[in-house]
Amino acid sequence: MGKEIAVLLTCHNRKAQTLTCLASLFEAELPPGVKLDVFLTDDGSTDGTEEAVKELYPQVTVLKGGGTLFWAGGMRLAWRTATQRKSYNAYLLINDDVKLKHDFIMNLMKAEEHSLRQTGKTGIYCGTTIDGKTGKVTYGGSRIKTNHVIVKSQLLSPQAQPQECQIANANILWVSREAVDQVGILDDRFTHGIADYDYSLRARKRDVPVYVAPNVCGVCPDDHGKSWKRGNLPLRDRIAYLKSPKGLAYNEYLFYVKRHFPMFLPYSFVMLWMKTFFPFLWDRFKN
Repeated sequence: MGKEIAVLLTCHNRKAQTLTCLASLFEAELPPGVKLDVFLTDDGSTDGTEEAVKELYPQVTVLKGGGTLFWAGGMRLAWRTATQRKSYNAYLLINDDVKLKHDFIMNLMKAEEHSLRQTGKTGIYCGTTIDGKTGKVTYGGSRIKTNHVIVKSQLLSPQAQPQECQIANANILWVSREAVDQVGILDDRFTHGIADYDYSLRARKRDVPVYVAPNVCGVCPDDHGKSWKRGNLPLRDRIAYLKSPKGLAYNEYLFYVKRHFPMFLPYSFVMLWMKTFFPFLWDRFKN
């Protein structure tokens, strides 16, 4: 029986990476009967990304943003457009800075087979990425580790078999139609990051299976960097970073913590402001 998959991406001014990602996608091995429809949100790129994609990959549906959608907004536009076109069997979210392994879809479908055997349900499956130079795991699935003070997550290394996880990065993320029926798409409350963490945690609450697919599925550098601005910057710049969607996303992060880890809201509030007012502590001990 055939599967129709909607592939969802968003991009802004990194043409070379976007084209490399699309090339690896179209070179990937597909099981018999699997068909991909690709939806790409170009969020106001000025580097010729849209034109290059249309020339090299005319089969891609390119959607236009004005430069203010950021990652979550761009992905929602692609996702909503796909759902309006037809009811796909699954939705495959991919970051445009990922170079996909030739067998990545095969690994994701192994996770689906495992999910059906173990739970009788389809679910959500994330693919692990590694750094191309170091081989270190950069994104994928994580398990939550908590104590009485803080919440931490442990990024899992891929194994030969799928592994359960609580948090899934959407650098490579397969979401079945059944999961979408239960959870919907990415929450409108999130502008850039956190949306994928929130999505996988909401799925778990609705008893949707969430797994890390077997093996490495792609190559992607870790671009998160430091989670604070250095103390030699003006306070106004540090507060701007605290509130920025691409910084600490203050309001959105606290909403996320309140939704999923309410016991840790006071700690999170204090730590965000500590990083902003006293970054020298992180400069000294986190370097």
